[in-house]
Amino acid sequence: MMPMPMGGDGMPWVAAGPFVDMPHIFQNMGDGTYAHSGILSIRAAVAARSRMTFKILYNDAVAMTGGQPVEGAPTPIEIVRQLLAERVSPVVIVTDEPAQFTGQDAPPDGVRIVHRDRLDEVQKELRDVPAVSAIVYVQTCAAEKRRRRKRGLYPDPDRRVVINPAVCEGCGDCSVQSNCLSVVPLETEFGRKRMIDQSSCNKDFSCLKGFCPSFITVDGANLPSAATRAPAALMRRLPIYRNLSLLAQAAFMTCL
Repeated sequence: MMPMPMGGDGMPWVAAGPFVDMPHIFQNMGDGTYAHSGILSIRAAVAARSRMTFKILYNDAVAMTGGQPVEGAPTPIEIVRQLLAERVSPVVIVTDEPAQFTGQDAPPDGVRIVHRDRLDEVQKELRDVPAVSAIVYVQTCAAEKRRRRKRGLYPDPDRRVVINPAVCEGCGDCSVQSNCLSVVPLETEFGRKRMIDQSSCNKDFSCLKGFCPSFITVDGANLPSAATRAPAALMRRLPIYRNLSLLAQAAFMTCL
């Protein structure tokens, strides 16, 4: 294994690429590393005529050190313009909100804006490019979203998703569709089902893309506080609660 300093993302491939049979690689890089020194690695890869695609995650925070703003606060469009100036081509913007890149925030001519659902399609296209290309993936860090929502600094949809375990068949398609870590296993007397970990859910609702009747959206629901957890535990012991359907139990506990 070759040691690599921060900001040297992709440099092992610049050195080894001409001597191996694999024609192309993808190299991940965060926007914090890009602003710190990653642009130098990209410049070196272009000079070496490497075949690789840099996937630059614009998550709007330096996640490795706790969510500080990126040095210089570059915008996605500024990063795109800098990549083009360094002769990286093509550059594609992938985002969960394509509509935000309009008007003054529109990218330069020739730069496509693609919804994140088509990420795999874009990757398959760029792996055949015989040069250095880039994907600028724009999506705010999920942990940073939760931090900002607690402070009232980020939109917080008044909706939550729960899974009815009586209907869930445990097929796992919700995980395939969303690739979300908040969809977790739930062991029941009828086998393994799925549930939503509400404490880590970032409310992007991508899990709803699957065709599954077990998913329920609840408007106006709040997570139980420390003051309500004890009463909730007592409620589970009452006969009136045990006689409720699994659907009613799930709705009740979610809305406490």
